[in-house]
Amino acid sequence: MLESLITSKTRIKLLLKFFLNSNTRAHLRGLESEFHESTNGIRLELNRFEQAGLLSAHNVGNRKFYSANTNHPLFIDIQHLVHKHIGLDQVVEHVIQRLGDIDKVYLTGSFAKGHEDQYIELIIVSTNIDQAYLDRLVTRVSKMINREIRYTLVDHDLSNPDVQANGNDSLLLLWQQNV
Repeated sequence: MLESLITSKTRIKLLLKFFLNSNTRAHLRGLESEFHESTNGIRLELNRFEQAGLLSAHNVGNRKFYSANTNHPLFIDIQHLVHKHIGLDQVVEHVIQRLGDIDKVYLTGSFAKGHEDQYIELIIVSTNIDQAYLDRLVTRVSKMINREIRYTLVDHDLSNPDVQANGNDSLLLLWQQNV
């Protein structure tokens, strides 16, 4: 979807990196090794985003770190666009909200780190869920968004070893039941 609107693959990678998980920070050399692209192309796009106010930059030593400007008026809109591109909006609408007995859903894996991947990995926190129904919904939505959805079910205790194995830095709260 984004490829038809935005022709720069570097720009799309940066949008995914910074707007999928707004806590992401990165510097030019790190992005170069992650994207396997030249620093010139990445620097050009970073400068454009910074000039537009979409990215904030700060220096740490001799490195300039970038992060999403969450105060920018278009931040939420761009984040929703990135979620639609990945298919997360469909996951929430067609899976999570139809199950009902879910407390929280975390995005984990590559997408939580801002990397494009063919898999959407979720951790679903619930004490009572119909797993057969969940499997049917996940299969249907996977076909709709052309990405495989992998999930782990855990109870309310987030100290569960399955959750800890993913590491806190790779957990991104995607959905939470209204209290």
